[in-house]
Amino acid sequence: MTPDSNICNTEDNFLLLSCQQLGYDDHVFELLSTASREIRLELPLRKDDGSVVVYNAYRVQHHDSRGPFKGGLRFHPTVTMEECRGLAVLMSLKSSLMNIPLGGAKGGVDCDPSSLSDHELEQLTRKFVEKIHRNIGPTLDIPAPDVGTNPQIMAWIQNEYSKIYGYTPAVVTGKPVATGGSQGREEATGCGVHIILQEYARARKKQLTDKTVVIQGFGNVGSNAASFLEQAGMRIIAISDSHGGIFNDAGLDIENVVAHKRKSGTVAGAKESESIDSTTLLELECDFLIPAALSAVIDESIAERIQAGMVVEAANSPITYQGNHILDQRGIPVLPDILVNAGGVIVSYFEWVQNIQQFSWPLKTIQQRLREKLHIASGEVFKLARQEKCSFRSAAYRIAISRLKEAFFAVGF
Repeated sequence: MTPDSNICNTEDNFLLLSCQQLGYDDHVFELLSTASREIRLELPLRKDDGSVVVYNAYRVQHHDSRGPFKGGLRFHPTVTMEECRGLAVLMSLKSSLMNIPLGGAKGGVDCDPSSLSDHELEQLTRKFVEKIHRNIGPTLDIPAPDVGTNPQIMAWIQNEYSKIYGYTPAVVTGKPVATGGSQGREEATGCGVHIILQEYARARKKQLTDKTVVIQGFGNVGSNAASFLEQAGMRIIAISDSHGGIFNDAGLDIENVVAHKRKSGTVAGAKESESIDSTTLLELECDFLIPAALSAVIDESIAERIQAGMVVEAANSPITYQGNHILDQRGIPVLPDILVNAGGVIVSYFEWVQNIQQFSWPLKTIQQRLREKLHIASGEVFKLARQEKCSFRSAAYRIAISRLKEAFFAVGF
């Protein structure tokens, strides 16, 4: 088999290419790319006005040879089974690269949470647990927040699951601290982006001070990454969200942008900024371009026009296979998602461990252990990329896939 530009699933192409680089045959690729289980549910919801809407829900459990299935649950109108398949593969690879004892999964509901009242959102979440509770659990599959979900939704899942099985905080991660969540979990992914850039700069003996950054997406990941990077002395010159974008070549004041978004619901219109559209933002000249929103935002067309010195994948699979190929040809390096945004799954793992032990760790311990994990993982990726003269993505995938294959064949199939 060869990577095919017509294959919609970008992750299958990256997975196939990496398997071939490792010398694995097609059978290994088929085994590693095929999910253990795929679940589709229909969730009828009676809305506050009395009408009934039926939503589709999905959960793809990729592989659990290294530990329980683990992955986010997103609420977004475009959620599909195909999208969940690709993202579940990513989760398996991410956990493997970080060398933590978890597998990979992903799920979602094709709803727009912004169009639902709090009551409707809670009822939909509880209906989801009612339908899927036999297929999730602390030693089976552990959901976490993703696009359109948050700690409150995780708390509802935890509560509904506990009605059936008794108090079970370890059924989800990313919960509020008051219900068993971990210190440092909410900002973990954004903090991880900062740590990886620090490790990259250290490995290259470079400074991050005054380097320019463009961030596409200003949700949990983008906003926290912006704050950490600004504190490191970097200049955030442009930011966008689903409603608009802003630009200031001298650097945006992130605290003001966060406050503006909290008040207005968007970054657009923030003080001391110019308006910019999302496509132009991706094409700005900068040192680091950080896509931190949805998948496949950088296709071959956008990749041809990118002027960033490096692309840092804070979102899951933001670059298509074809777009990545063009960036490689143009000599624009990419720090891959399974390394850059792994802070979230690492601290989710810490939260799960704390729940099982029934003992919480202080924030300082969480931060120290997060940095240690990312230091080790990034060091392995940078070392292999240098030795093999390959891309950072290729190095990260080779490490993750070789560990996953070893575990997969060790347990048998």
